Amino acid sequence: MRSTLRRLAGIALLSGAGLLVAAPVSAQGFGIGARMAWIRNDVDAEVDADSVRFIGGHIRLSSQRFGIEVSMDRHTEEFDLLNEKVTETPIQASLLMRLAKGSFSPYLLGGPGWYKRKVEVIEGPELSVSSTEFGWHAGGGVEVFLGRHFGIDADYRYTFLDFGDDEDPIGGGIGGGVIGGLLPGYKGSMWTVGATVYF
Repeated sequence: MRSTLRRLAGIALLSGAGLLVAAPVSAQGFGIGARMAWIRNDVDAEVDADSVRFIGGHIRLSSQRFGIEVSMDRHTEEFDLLNEKVTETPIQASLLMRLAKGSFSPYLLGGPGWYKRKVEVIEGPELSVSSTEFGWHAGGGVEVFLGRHFGIDADYRYTFLDFGDDEDPIGGGIGGGVIGGLLPGYKGSMWTVGATVYF
């Protein structure tokens, strides 16, 4: 019950804040884009791991105030000492809420994500192990329109949001115990920079 109330209060707080300042923007239509992402997976780990660069793409469908983005990124790395090749493929679906109209358009975003990981043997028998982890993400960014059909964007996302009622939320980033623990903790984060062509 406590967990459900916290989740609803956090979502209501974020949505309400966005609606208060949201203003209509010109419709952009359907867009296809490419992007780079820097992902840090476990912010609570004892070893301070560096961010890993991913290459990917996204499609966006924008209306006057809201948009939907579906993105996929990919990173492959070989570990010769372990005789392993690891491929990571995060797939995210995000609802975008634009906060201002014009060529400089800040936005909030959030939604579900599926984080696929495949480990293969480099030399030897063809063996592989695949797994998929589910997690919610949320964040914000800005898109700068250079004409009616082209935009560049950058955003920051918290991944694997923790809506549990633990006393010490993971990470402590987005909310992390702020406002009485109403906002969720998180386990990972990512920066993205991209460009979109709209039709």
